[in-house]
Amino acid sequence: MIGVVYHGSYTTIDDIDLSFCRKGRDFGQGFYVTKIRSQAEDWAIRKGKQHKIEGVVTEFGFHEELIDVFQLKVLRFEGYSKEWLDFIVANRNNKSHQQTHDYDMVEGPVADDDVATRIRDYLRGNVSKEQFLKELTHRLPSHQICFCTERSLPVLITPRAKINGLFAQTDNVIVQNLMMDYGKTEAEAMDVYYTSDTYTQYANEETGWYKKSWHEIYQALQKELNLSIKP
Repeated sequence: MIGVVYHGSYTTIDDIDLSFCRKGRDFGQGFYVTKIRSQAEDWAIRKGKQHKIEGVVTEFGFHEELIDVFQLKVLRFEGYSKEWLDFIVANRNNKSHQQTHDYDMVEGPVADDDVATRIRDYLRGNVSKEQFLKELTHRLPSHQICFCTERSLPVLITPRAKINGLFAQTDNVIVQNLMMDYGKTEAEAMDVYYTSDTYTQYANEETGWYKKSWHEIYQALQKELNLSIKP
């Protein structure tokens, strides 16, 4: 089953390039998403204000079962803990160009601005680790997943990949229906479909036709070519 995760930014993310991701973040350099949409919306507002434009939340499909298929190395923190804090501190203090770890993905709570301030207090010795972790137990739930390596990225389905997948699925169904309803060979059905104005409209993302069901596209094709279903 494909889940959904979100990324808040100042622009829509169609393709992920890890080289553009900032270093020194909670779980190291990588592409960050969350399962909590409101959290992504807050981040989008913040990033939008920084760039003086309206922020955007990009939705991704999340093929979580592929983690085992690809044998990805994953670290998960179920909540705020000593191990989480030590990991955050190590990554935020990392001044080198190398990751502090070799995980493909890391999942756990977020160290937001308030938490980051308390981390600095902890590092300065103004608050003990025990007191800091006790404070964190009263915070609202937060969530983030960092995709740290190229081999982890296929687990995410980008918006463009979603659209391309819809195109391929619809194309196949329409060709199959042309073969069944009109007795055409596969080559004939493909020729009819791919040379039609209907296909041109559907393949153009700007028309928004990719949001239509295959049945609506098929009806448009029948109307264009003046086709009627054989009894």
